[in-house]
Amino acid sequence: MTATRYRVILSILGVLLALLAVGAVILAPSGDVTELPAAVERYSPADGAIVQRQTALEIVLAPGYGLTLEVDGVVIPAAEIEVTEQTGRHVFRPEAWKSIPEWVPGFHVVEITFDRTSGLPDPGSLRWSFRTQ
Repeated sequence: MTATRYRVILSILGVLLALLAVGAVILAPSGDVTELPAAVERYSPADGAIVQRQTALEIVLAPGYGLTLEVDGVVIPAAEIEVTEQTGRHVFRPEAWKSIPEWVPGFHVVEITFDRTSGLPDPGSLRWSFRTQ
């Protein structure tokens, strides 16, 4: 092969590599966090997360909001949810005496409905899922 032929082949490979990099940047997911309702500050485990079986559900709402928690179609009684009113933190841990004694391996769907506990109503809901191993 001649030097010109090598240059042409290397130029074509360089252009293909550049196109591949540009395509990966354009077609890759943006990584933007899904927009949460204004009353929901954060929750965990994250949507689509894969977690260990000892994981607790944690939802942090703006102060002054309360929630109803439903996991896999089971409404969790308020007595089973640890609530810190000052920070709006709500935690549910499966335990033997609770509605859900343990996380079984597989997918779990969580749905919360929330509203203000005083003042004008501001209802909303949020649904996500995670998987336990």
